Amino acid sequence: MASVNKTNLYPNGVLPSHPTQLENQLLQVAHIDYNKLTIQHNPSIASLYEDALVYESGSAISSAGALVASSGTKTGRSPKDKRLVDEPTSTKDVWWGPVNTKLPVEVWRINRERAIDYLNTRSRLYVIDAFAGWDPKYRIKVRVVCARAYHALFMRNMLIRPTAEELKSFGKPDFTIYNGGAFPANRYTSGMTSSTSVDINFQDHEMVILGTEYAGEMKKGILTVMFYLMPVKYNVLTLHSSANEGKNGDVTLFFGLSGTGKTTLSADPARKLIGDDEHCWSDHGVFNVEGGCYAKCLDLSIDKEPDIFNAIRFGSVLENVVFDPITREVDYSDATLTENTRCAYPIEYIPNAKIPCLSDNHPTNIVLLTCDARGVLPPISMLSNEQVMYHFISGYTSKMAGTEDGVTEPLATFSACFGQPFLVLHPMRYAQMLSDKMTKHKARAWLLNTGWTGKSAAKGGSRCPLKYTRAILDAIHSGELAKLEFEKFDVFGLSVPKTCPNVPSQILNPAKSWADGPADFAAEVAKLGRLFAENFEKYKDGCSKEVIAAGPSL
Repeated sequence: MASVNKTNLYPNGVLPSHPTQLENQLLQVAHIDYNKLTIQHNPSIASLYEDALVYESGSAISSAGALVASSGTKTGRSPKDKRLVDEPTSTKDVWWGPVNTKLPVEVWRINRERAIDYLNTRSRLYVIDAFAGWDPKYRIKVRVVCARAYHALFMRNMLIRPTAEELKSFGKPDFTIYNGGAFPANRYTSGMTSSTSVDINFQDHEMVILGTEYAGEMKKGILTVMFYLMPVKYNVLTLHSSANEGKNGDVTLFFGLSGTGKTTLSADPARKLIGDDEHCWSDHGVFNVEGGCYAKCLDLSIDKEPDIFNAIRFGSVLENVVFDPITREVDYSDATLTENTRCAYPIEYIPNAKIPCLSDNHPTNIVLLTCDARGVLPPISMLSNEQVMYHFISGYTSKMAGTEDGVTEPLATFSACFGQPFLVLHPMRYAQMLSDKMTKHKARAWLLNTGWTGKSAAKGGSRCPLKYTRAILDAIHSGELAKLEFEKFDVFGLSVPKTCPNVPSQILNPAKSWADGPADFAAEVAKLGRLFAENFEKYKDGCSKEVIAAGPSL
C-alpha cells in the first residue's frame, strides 16, 4: 500500500496502519502500542537465536547447538516474592499463609501497569501463543508477552506448541503472562518486600513478573494456575510429578523432591515417558501439562543421563552454564554462576517420549519418593489410603547439612504435596482428591526410599544401590511385589515386604540391618517420627482424624 504525507524531510511518508488481530488485542487489553514497537508473534527458533545473540548479553551458541542464556542476578525462583491477588472469585478457595501471600487489587494494578509501561519502552516484543495441558478437553490457551528472545524460546519449549491451523484460530487467550522481569517492582509500593514481584490474578487470568529474569518463574506460574484452575473449575487433580507408561498401558506417577531420583527413575527405557514434572489426573486418564522438559545440568554427563545430554541441541536453551570461550563446550561441573544450571528442551527431543503426552489409562501405581539420609525408612513400603494422604501432605526427604555451619546430621525437608511453593488450595484438598481417585481406580501406593541403609549418611552408611531400587520398581510394575508377604514397621506403621526379587532381604527392613543395634535404631526412628509430627502440626486443622492417625505413633 502506498504511503501518504511525504515531505522533503520524510520522503518515505507514513504507511497506513493495518494491525493484526494480535496487535489489536494487545492494544485493547494492555495498551501495548504496535505503532511504537515491533511485535514478533511465535517467531522461529532461528530468529530467536539471532535476536538473543545480538541484543542479550551473556548469550552464545554452545558446541552442541543449544542457545546459552543468562538470567542475570536471579538464578532461581523467588518464592517469597510470589503473590496472589485477593479478589472475590478465588479468595475463599486459596490457602492463605506463608505460601500464598495476599496482594490487594490496587497494588496489582500498579505492578501490572509498571510491567506494561516497561514493555512499551522496548523496541521489540515477543508473543508466544501456546497451550498448557495435552488433553484438548482441559487444555488452556496461554499467551506470553516478553522482551527477551531467551524467555520466548524458553516458553516455546515448555508450553505445547500449536499447529499452524491452531495458531490461526487461537483467538483470545485463557491466561496471559506479562514478563517485565528486567524492570524492578517499586519497593515502596504497599506490600512489596523487595524489587521482585511475581503476581497472579485468577479473576483477570493474568500474571505479571517484575524484578527477575529467571525463566522458571513463568513455567511454575503456569503450574500454579493449573493447581487452582483444574481442581476448582474441572474437578481435575493437578500434580507436581513425573509419569510413565508400560507396554501394557499401565501408568505410574512419581512424586519426589530434588535428589530423590524422580527424573532418573521415571526415565525407564522399558516405558514411555509421559512427562517429567507436571501432570493432571482427570476422569479420562493422565495428561502432561507441558510440551517440554526443564532439566538440571549440574554434573550432567552422557553416562549419567544420556537422554538429557543428547536433548541439548539446536532449539534447546541452556541457562546460566559456563562454557569454554574458544570451543563453546559447556562445563557441566562448573557452578561458578549457580548450582541451578538448567536446560529447557521440547519433550520430543527425548527418544522414548509418548507423543501426545497423555494416557487414557488411570494410574496403576503411585510412587512417593524420599531420600532418607538418616537411613531409618525402609527401601519400599506399601501404603494405605490414609498413609498416602499423610505422606503426600508431608512431602518428606532429607539433605546432608554443610560442615561449615557445624550441623553434622541430615536435615529433614518437607514440602506439602511434593510441590508446596506452587499450591493454591489447602494440601488436604489435593490429598483427598488423590485418595478418592486411587480408591475409584484401584491404584496401589508405595513409599520408595532411595536414601541410605545400615546407618545414617552422617555415620558412614551407604546409599541404596540404584540396581536394587530399579529391581523394586520392576517388581512394582510387574505386580509381583504386591503379592508377597509383608510385615509391620514400628512407629511409622508401614507395610514392608519380607522379600523382593533381585533385592537382598536384609536391607528391606532397616531394623534388621542397623549396624549400631536395636536401641540406637529405635531412637533414630523416634527422632524422625517427631520431625514428621512437628511438621504436620500446621496441616492438622484441615485434615481428618484418620489422616492424622496415619502418621508416626510416638
